[in-house]
Amino acid sequence: MVPPPSILLIEDSPGECELFRLALAQTGLDVALYTEHDAEAALHFLNDRYHQSSVQARSYPLHEGGLNWSPTARVQRGESAPARCASTGDQSGHPPSLILLDLHLRGQSGCDFLKRLRADLRFLAIPVVVFTTSDDQTDLARCYASGANGYVVKPGTFDELIHCTVDLCRYWLTWNRSLFMVETRC
Repeated sequence: MVPPPSILLIEDSPGECELFRLALAQTGLDVALYTEHDAEAALHFLNDRYHQSSVQARSYPLHEGGLNWSPTARVQRGESAPARCASTGDQSGHPPSLILLDLHLRGQSGCDFLKRLRADLRFLAIPVVVFTTSDDQTDLARCYASGANGYVVKPGTFDELIHCTVDLCRYWLTWNRSLFMVETRC
């Protein structure tokens, strides 16, 4: 079964994390949101998720059919629910469907984190969108050179953030396909 969609937001500002959580809740999409405040914690979170998903993949057989967990399909089935905010202790064990990465983290550049992430083959399939206040062309070029899949400048108002969040979820969690969404049959 395809895991439900989830987002890992790597943002060192608790206020920005809360704003994104509120915007995601306003979308009505059923997407788990995980937050980490620094690169090291995010890498530990991803390592734990990878380990958990590997154990689950060996323990439980895949079966045909199952639910379509995309936000669009849930809305079409009338299952829309506010975004649930999950703690890093959540035991579902699936890697996130999308990573939103702030470019300017305390103590480390988002580009440095991105290079470390992309050097680990286990995490190559996870889309990473840099979500930042910087509209600088140099930052944009560095992020793509470091392995970013997308670059979004944070909107200036809460209403724009809600619309941006809907668009991000629609593209990255509904339309885009990643390896984690594919069921493989042995």
